[in-house]
Amino acid sequence: MQKIAIAIDGFSSTGKSTLAKQLAKALNYKYIDTGAMYRAVTLFAMRNGFIAEGKDNLGALVKLLPTIRLNFVPNEELGFSEIYLNGENVENEIRTLQVSRFVSRVAELEQVRHKLVELQKAMGKEKGIVMDGRDIGTVVFPDAELKVFMTASTQARATRRYKELLDRGDNVSYEEVLENVQKRDFIDSNREFSPLRKADDAIEFDNSDMGLQEQFERLHSIALRCLEKVQ
Repeated sequence: MQKIAIAIDGFSSTGKSTLAKQLAKALNYKYIDTGAMYRAVTLFAMRNGFIAEGKDNLGALVKLLPTIRLNFVPNEELGFSEIYLNGENVENEIRTLQVSRFVSRVAELEQVRHKLVELQKAMGKEKGIVMDGRDIGTVVFPDAELKVFMTASTQARATRRYKELLDRGDNVSYEEVLENVQKRDFIDSNREFSPLRKADDAIEFDNSDMGLQEQFERLHSIALRCLEKVQ
């Protein structure tokens, strides 16, 4: 059976990664979380003091980009691959609100996007892949056979992210999370390089009022119909 590339883009906290993982597993495809890649670079910048509240030295980060190694290693127990930064598993550390505060500023750097887009294109060269992010259908895989653009109300997304962080044990307020979601929306949509936007041929998928199972069933059905067309 001919394999396809599936690009899932959308705003932060729309559940792209959760849905993409489920879809990849159902199709026996490879899953790549591009957001994790940008978060890992952000974590690298934070650890080296290149970015913090009220100050940054992103020029220093750009100089060290060649030293950053990113790869995904399968975790059989979890059923998906985890991201490694220079040989270290940072899957949990990159999911904090602190990293979320800075990731859009790092992700808007042209040099960072260039490096990661090249890596992403190489990862999906053989197809049979589900990749989610902000610019997958517009920049990374503009010829993907299936493009989905996920969206939901700001309040719905903030509520989901807030619950997720509380479940992790993070001490955050709903107001902090809502502000972060709004700021990321603005930066992601207005950055100069690869801004977040819906590809002209992408299917818009508003999941404001959908549960996880309904989302998966709908997207899985769409993917199967797409696969039938290319056979």
